Amino acid sequence: MEWLNQRCPLLPAAQGCPRPGRGTLLLVVTLSLLMYPVLRSLALQLHSAVTGSYVSGTHSIAFINCLNEQIAKDIARAIMDKKLAAYVNILPKSSALYFWKGELEESTEILLLVKTRTSKIGELSNYVRSIHPFEIPEIISLPIDQGNPLYLKWIEESVPRD
Repeated sequence: MEWLNQRCPLLPAAQGCPRPGRGTLLLVVTLSLLMYPVLRSLALQLHSAVTGSYVSGTHSIAFINCLNEQIAKDIARAIMDKKLAAYVNILPKSSALYFWKGELEESTEILLLVKTRTSKIGELSNYVRSIHPFEIPEIISLPIDQGNPLYLKWIEESVPRD
């Protein structure tokens, strides 16, 4: 019991050391869960820097629909001027069917394929919504799992960090 008194010198020997309460345990678990994404991201970035490997999901392709070619070019140029992407493809007209306000609609659209950092998707989406003429523009993204390492490095170098 002498070792107990050495660990908790302010308490009488009969009381022993207090154990952490449920609140302390809950705080530790909560902080661990909240820090996990940050620590995982840092570990992946460190691994990538050391090994030169690509971290899946670092970059994304965003799809943005536009009413016509002129609007598509204007939005693409605005995205590039803001350095929110490394590359934007403007795909030719395609037919579209969709429900809008309860009615089946049919139209032609131009599709933009935007290559950027995944960390820029939120900013890209907000910016495009602010300049797009549609009430609810299509702005969706998919993470890039794999690809040409030199091309992915070029995207990295072309789009500034946050």
